[in-house]
Amino acid sequence: MKVYIAEHAGYCFGVKRAVNTAEKIIKNSGGVNTYSLGPLVHNTQIVDKLNKDGLKVIDEVDSIENGKVIIRSHGIPYKVEKKIEDLNLELIDCTCPYVKSVHKKVEEYSDKGYKIVIIGDKNHPEVIGINGWCNDDGIIINNEEEANNLSNYDKICLVSQTTNTFEKFKKLSDIVVGKGEEVKMFNTICNATNTRQGACKELAKKVEAMIVIGGYHSSNTNKLVEISKKYCNNVFHIELSKDLPLQELTKFNTIGITAGASTPDWIIKEVVNTMDNINNNEIMEAIENTLVKVRRGDVVKGKVIYVTENEIMVNINYKSDGIITKEELSNDPDIRPKDLIKEGDEIEVYVVRLDDGEGNVVLSTKRLEVIKNWEELEKAYDNKENIECKVLSDVKGGLSVLIKNINGFIPASQISVSYVDDLSAYKGKKLIARIIDFDKNRRRIVLSSKVVEQEKLEKKREKLWDSLEIGNIIDGKVERLTDFGAFVDIGGLDGLIHISDLSWYRIGHPSEVVAAGDKIQVQVLDFDKNRNRISLGLKQILPKPWDIFIDKRNVGDIVSGKVVNILDFGAFIRLEEGVDGLVHVSQISKDHVNRPSDRLEIGQEVTVKIIDIDEEGQRISLSMRAIEEDRDEEEEKEKVETFENKDMDIKIEDIVKDN
Repeated sequence: MKVYIAEHAGYCFGVKRAVNTAEKIIKNSGGVNTYSLGPLVHNTQIVDKLNKDGLKVIDEVDSIENGKVIIRSHGIPYKVEKKIEDLNLELIDCTCPYVKSVHKKVEEYSDKGYKIVIIGDKNHPEVIGINGWCNDDGIIINNEEEANNLSNYDKICLVSQTTNTFEKFKKLSDIVVGKGEEVKMFNTICNATNTRQGACKELAKKVEAMIVIGGYHSSNTNKLVEISKKYCNNVFHIELSKDLPLQELTKFNTIGITAGASTPDWIIKEVVNTMDNINNNEIMEAIENTLVKVRRGDVVKGKVIYVTENEIMVNINYKSDGIITKEELSNDPDIRPKDLIKEGDEIEVYVVRLDDGEGNVVLSTKRLEVIKNWEELEKAYDNKENIECKVLSDVKGGLSVLIKNINGFIPASQISVSYVDDLSAYKGKKLIARIIDFDKNRRRIVLSSKVVEQEKLEKKREKLWDSLEIGNIIDGKVERLTDFGAFVDIGGLDGLIHISDLSWYRIGHPSEVVAAGDKIQVQVLDFDKNRNRISLGLKQILPKPWDIFIDKRNVGDIVSGKVVNILDFGAFIRLEEGVDGLVHVSQISKDHVNRPSDRLEIGQEVTVKIIDIDEEGQRISLSMRAIEEDRDEEEEKEKVETFENKDMDIKIEDIVKDN
């Protein structure tokens, strides 16, 4: 007798995840107030075992007041999920990710106005759960008659129970596609189901008898039975090894074995051991021959079965699947598995250990890169190459960074050419740096982004020196002020605007014109590369105050200004155009003034009249006295007009009396 084991048999990812999660919850809680809404999986033996450990199966959540409610892999309707939350019960969602994705599609397209059509068994908990995500308004079909009787709709969204056979989905979907103007069709049969059913089909074609292990009420197991019967005349559906028809099995020369998604490894092993006792170890040898042998430290290839937010499940053709945790994927804590790897990818992995305590092989991708990455970093250090690194966090004395998935350190003094006050601002940023200290044996890497900045700055400065020309107008930023001028950064080089070149008029300090941080345009007046000096001018690119004044003002204009200087013979007034005019002591007031300081003080705002403009000598004569005289003249004129008006009124009154 020859026995063949289906390539894909037993626990699927979703069931395994649900059972493992339940076992952890029971262990942590001691089984107190821990419930499963319906049997966790369609396998009596697993349900009984979990029940003995403390997991209580309930049909309704209304019957409990507190505790944890585990949602089985089949999923539940939205309204039931909402009820659990409203009752303040702790919800442990073990819905199979494949089923969860069906829920999302159904909810999305139901909201868009599509009629939801579900291919599946209306009494199956998975189908009931799926329908609950479109307000139980979906139409469930399970055969050709029901598909043909389906009404026509404008828009249809078609999904499938994840454990259906592809043949069934194909047959019914071909009918449904003609029932709508627009039909969105999604083959939501689980990939693991597809793979298991495909392997079952191929094996059933080759053998005289098939043994299908799994719960009698398990939908996916019954699908395997259905497929087996289609291609093999002798099919035996069993739950346990004691159900094997041993005497009948001895009649066949070739026997195939497969198992449903809810069938644990220990039940499969019991069946195999029983067969082994009647077949001189041939069955066990067959099992071993179908599996690869792996050891800790091996590098093997595998195919990605499923990707979640925290782990990746990989089939490495071993007796159990492998798991890559988020920590074994990358040193980057912010990385998401789904951003790197997708379902169906073939990847190379490193075997960390053969059992994580739950029967899974622990795998790693980041460890494969370590040796190669260290070699690349050593080469980059030797060649003084610039490399990109990502800042993980600020630590004492600098930054912790990740470079090619290896941790490194940038001292605070090596971060930037500028002073860095807040190191936390760099978290999550990517920096271009250079390795300045490298010790492979001690796993020590020290980097500097400052040296990269310095080199870029030097190149920029050289380019700037080469481009400088006297008379050029360039952009700059005021860096700092001194008593004698303002230093301006013109793109990597500092130039000086002397106080005399800041303004056309005399100023006491540069702060009267500019402030640190101001962005301004300046003119290159002179430069000397050897002495590292650049002279800049601001006033040279501004209109001359005298020209503005001449265009704007005339003799006789009344203007305002500020007293900027007082001498014995008069006071100088700075007008708004920036030019200074003189108020002679004799023009300060109608009254006699001995000294200008008797009436005026520095900084005083005054109103003056322009009485003379000497364009050739660029001199302006001003008068405060003229304004007083103008005002007196106006008042005198008003008095005369008032008197004349009164005299006229008297004459008119006399004429009236005479009449």
